[in-house]
Amino acid sequence: MKLLHTADWHIGQLFHEYDRTYEHQQFLNWLVETLTNEQIDVLLISGDVFDLSNPSANALKMFYTFLNRAVKSNPALQIVVTAGNHDSASRLESPTPLLESSNIHIIGLVEKDAEGNFVYEKLTIPLKDKQGNIKAWCLAIPFLRMGDYPVIADCENPYTEGVTALYKAAYEYALDNKQPGQAIVAMGHLHAQQAEITEQDKTERLIMGGVECISASAFHEDIKYVALGHIHKAQRIGGKEHVRYCGSPLPMSFSEINYKHQVIVFELNNESITTLAPIDVPVVIPLLRSPAVHSKLTEVLTALEQLPDSNSQVEPAPYLEVRVLLDGPEPALRHKVETSLTGKHVRLAKIDVRYANSTTTDTQPEIVASQNLNDLQPLEVFSKVYQSKYNNTVPPELLQMFNAIAQEATLTD
Repeated sequence: MKLLHTADWHIGQLFHEYDRTYEHQQFLNWLVETLTNEQIDVLLISGDVFDLSNPSANALKMFYTFLNRAVKSNPALQIVVTAGNHDSASRLESPTPLLESSNIHIIGLVEKDAEGNFVYEKLTIPLKDKQGNIKAWCLAIPFLRMGDYPVIADCENPYTEGVTALYKAAYEYALDNKQPGQAIVAMGHLHAQQAEITEQDKTERLIMGGVECISASAFHEDIKYVALGHIHKAQRIGGKEHVRYCGSPLPMSFSEINYKHQVIVFELNNESITTLAPIDVPVVIPLLRSPAVHSKLTEVLTALEQLPDSNSQVEPAPYLEVRVLLDGPEPALRHKVETSLTGKHVRLAKIDVRYANSTTTDTQPEIVASQNLNDLQPLEVFSKVYQSKYNNTVPPELLQMFNAIAQEATLTD
């Protein structure tokens, strides 16, 4: 039995206000072809199908069209989809009654019976080969919110221990139902301990102090593969070859510019994995940074003028991040950048500014966090922010403008 693991599609995402429909459609076209070429039996999609909990009609249509095409091209294909933190669990699984006849399983909610017991049957999906024989069992666990996992009394970390208990109980349910020769695999949408993420990547929330991080030991050692989603960087977890994030098929921010975008294909033979390998997802629209490091504005404008022209280009223009190092405010910055990019084969997505004298860092606490805002005057807040950002006092002309605006706002109130 051959399985393909993917996650974190984020259909409907706007990349710095640019629509990504074309990119997502190209990925889904490629995925349908890959499912056929690789003769995949089971497709695992580990959460964050959509970027928003209330996706647009176009995003929904794209997803359901993909499911239809995938099954038509591969009639014996089985698809298991779990909800991520970006998805609406109930909305994602609402078409389940229609899709199950097509061997498509969507798990968004963790159900309980009338007595409050977890319904592990719903979370445990039998995986069948092309002849309809059960070859494995899948623990299809979605993103878990409070109330979706058992409450463990008198424990140090209720989330970690509750999630671990849920996976343990689901595994035991599958163990009771499996026959000799049938493997168990698991899905999850969570932040695993030791997961690598770039310091600048703010697209996914890093939990304070690692309290909500799940150890690879939460998954029973006899689970043959753990298909994870949530972290966009493809990687193994805890040194275990079979516990993996496949990563997102598209970069979701410029901090992911060096990430490998891939899916994972693995093969089960009885209760063992015989092959496991990534397949790179083709890059449709690349990310570009110019210059490579933050530089003075004159150097930046020179670098931008050297970018290729759009005259004879047929490939989609890359998304561009411009990196500028300034000594102070530059009101005409965007105009100067856009002027230099006239006729260039790029899409200006972001201007990333750093200040040579800045005292701020990404980890610095909020400037006025220790003070009650009610005790501060607007000018005091403005002066503190300016001082922190530019390591200088506010120029007199800027102070005059601020005071005029503040006075006007007071009169309006």
